[in-house]
Amino acid sequence: MNNKNLTIINIALSLIAVLLVYLIYKSISEPVVFENVRKEREVEVVQSLKDIRKTQTLYKQTYNRYTADFDSLIDYIKTGKLPVVNIVADPNDTTFTKTINDTVGYVAVVDSLFSNRENFKVEDLRYVPFSQDNKVPFEMEAGYIMRGGLKVAVFEAKTPYSVYLWDLDPQRVNNLRAEQEDLDKYAGLKVGSMDEPSLNGNWE
Repeated sequence: MNNKNLTIINIALSLIAVLLVYLIYKSISEPVVFENVRKEREVEVVQSLKDIRKTQTLYKQTYNRYTADFDSLIDYIKTGKLPVVNIVADPNDTTFTKTINDTVGYVAVVDSLFSNRENFKVEDLRYVPFSQDNKVPFEMEAGYIMRGGLKVAVFEAKTPYSVYLWDLDPQRVNNLRAEQEDLDKYAGLKVGSMDEPSLNGNWE
């Protein structure tokens, strides 16, 4: 074998070695990158679900029910007012156990909930962060269930992995979905429940 052929073989082996190193690196780094991106995105999606939960809780205090309509929820944030109550001891109560609730004013719902949030846009409450064009809405339901002979108001807001991870590796998204479904869990993020009187999020 002459030197020319030996050089070609050495170059080919070097290229193969570089390719193998790249493939090994890629196989190790891709899952890590996917998980990091997923966790970063879920921080914002969870915050949106917490915002929906807080707003729904106040909405229920006002109307004694939840709503499945984002237009109603957003309008409540913009125009709703919460009473500011001053609680004092009843001067006629010698047992010092009774109180008097005195409404001394009102505060706007938007100020109560989001006054410390910079660049918060009420209209965006309905949309899932990182969804396509940031315009895919959360799925939201509300209604009643019977518990202990009583009719209990419930609501649920959720979004599947495929909505906020839509631009990532589809096979990894499908694997993540399948893992949750095998555990009989929702394949995404959700808060509340249409089956139980719960306001918990499935990330908690």
